[in-house]
Amino acid sequence: MVQQYRAQCTRQELIHSAAEVFHSAGYANSSIHTISSRAAVSNGALHFHFRSKRALGEAIEAAAAQKLLYLTGPVPLRHPDPLRHLVDTSEALAREIMNDVVLRAGFSLGDDASWQGGVDLWEQWHDWVHLMLTVARDQGALAPDVDFEDAVPAITAAVAGFATLSRNRPWGSSSRVVSGFWRLMLPRLLGNGTPQPAAADRAAPMVWPAENSQESCLELEEACCVA
Repeated sequence: MVQQYRAQCTRQELIHSAAEVFHSAGYANSSIHTISSRAAVSNGALHFHFRSKRALGEAIEAAAAQKLLYLTGPVPLRHPDPLRHLVDTSEALAREIMNDVVLRAGFSLGDDASWQGGVDLWEQWHDWVHLMLTVARDQGALAPDVDFEDAVPAITAAVAGFATLSRNRPWGSSSRVVSGFWRLMLPRLLGNGTPQPAAADRAAPMVWPAENSQESCLELEEACCVA
């Protein structure tokens, strides 16, 4: 059992290291040696878990897709305030792209010309935004003259752009910058008589569970050893 936990920890560390390398250097310029060195394992240990560099990329995409699904969840067709839910979720996504290198690398792989994967996270986010606006429209919470061809790409691009730019510029947190975008955009989307969500009423920040962290792996290993 301890050996299984160690193997799982090594696998997660390799995914994390590959995400850092892919995001900083690009898929084509990343090497197995660099990834294994960053994870402090041998090339042979890496190949025990992943048969190739592409397998690592696929694992990153799969993990990032799972985290995106965790953040968005299914579209709530009966949500009492769909626009507020859209605002809160977009801020949470921007924050987690900044804080979670695997999620960030999953998105950046989709923009990497040297990578041909089977997952498009921005397309998934785009589709979720479209469906949330559809729910808002069906509930009468959306201004009747809102054009989806304008609104959906704008919201998708805003989260993508601010999450990228805020990494290296002193504009505050990405979620705060996205909040500024919503202060401009939300009045345009709202139908008559629909109140804007107050900042104080926003949901608490969403944090991806630490079940894949090195600390949690060590705790599991220690618990197993005690048992």
